[in-house]
Parts: sequence; structure tokens; C-alpha cells
Amino acid sequence: MPSLEPLRDAARAYAAGNWDACLGILDGVDSTLVNHLELAYLLGLVHARLEHWDTSLLYLEQVVTGSDEALRICQCRLVLSWIYLRTGRARLAEYELERLAGSGFESVQTCTGFAFASWAQGHGDDALRWYEKALVFDEDNANALNGLGYVLAITGKDLPRALACCRRAVTLSPENPAYLDSLAWACFRSGRNDEGRELILHALALNPMHEEIRGHARAMGVDSGGTVS
Repeated sequence: MPSLEPLRDAARAYAAGNWDACLGILDGVDSTLVNHLELAYLLGLVHARLEHWDTSLLYLEQVVTGSDEALRICQCRLVLSWIYLRTGRARLAEYELERLAGSGFESVQTCTGFAFASWAQGHGDDALRWYEKALVFDEDNANALNGLGYVLAITGKDLPRALACCRRAVTLSPENPAYLDSLAWACFRSGRNDEGRELILHALALNPMHEEIRGHARAMGVDSGGTVS
């Protein structure tokens, strides 16, 4: 009979955010003594957390193709779409999200995923539509607010709303460098240059190597060392 205890230990480590400990437990599991799909599921999740993208994909695909648990398959497809978005494969992300939508699973996460994939492929109006739909599910979702505000700021379609959305996202998650960057750019596009530079300096301090943040900083006259020209 398969033993559940090692997987329970790994699941507890995962739930506590101890990714390395979780992976260490799983690496020591004899795959012949446990449910192989449960093992693949946990390995896929923890490798995703550790940003071992290709390894995570291999395990999650095993669950998607081998499991008969609809909720678990949906969860794995959502993680797959997130990995594809993180690794610049927007069309593959859309495929996973379309499979989710086709199964009747729609959420703020699927909508923001579709929005990001649309934006990555140059479809700005579709991105705006999906972010708006995400906010119907959760009007205080920081990711959706930030995405909507950023697209509005970049396109210049509605700068007052861009500012409002980005400010709300930063209020909800004050130390998120991506949200600070979006608000900085919305301020800059709205002529609030001093506020924009202050925010971009904060974003740079939190994530100094992020290329998009660095690019926005340069556009605002701030170099990577935090000097304002």
C-alpha cells in the first residue's frame, strides 16, 4: 500500500513556504512506494516556486494528462499558464487558459493571465478587456489593478484612471517593485515627474536588476545608481 507520510511532510513544508525543504523531502521519496501523480503534483509545484521552469512543466504535464481530478487539473493548467507567461511563451499560456475556460473554470487569475498574454502579443484592447473582467471578480485584486493601470498609462487612453488603479495596487501591496514601477510610470505620463522619480527610486531599490524598471528609470532621467539627471 502506498505510503502517504513523506508526501504529507512535503506538503506541510510547501504550505509553510519552505521550498528547499519540500524539494529535499520529495527527492528522497521512493516513487514506487507513493502515488506517482501526487508526487508529480508536488514536484511540479515546488519546482515552479524555485523557478525551475522546464522541470516543473514536465511534472505538471504528467498530472494534466494522467489525473482524473478536475480541480487538480485546473490548478495545474493555471500554474502551467503562469510558467509560460513568465518564460515569454504567451501563446502556450493562452492555450492552457483556453482549456481552463472551456472546462468552465474562470477566475480573476485566468482573466489576468489572458490579459497578460494579450498584452505580450501586442493586443492592448484585449488586455484592457480582460483586466476589466478580472476586476469584476475582485475589485481589489492588486495584480488586476496594476495591470489595468499600467496598460492605460502606456497607451495613454485614460491617465486619471491609470493613476487611480496604480495607486490602489500600491496601497494594497506597498513593497511590490512592479506596482511601484507602474505607478511611477503613470505619474510620469501624467506630468507628475517628481513623484514618479521618487517612486522609481523605491522600485529600483527593491529590484535594481529588473530591466523594465531600469528602462523606465532612464526615461525619467534616473540612472541605475539612483542619480537624477
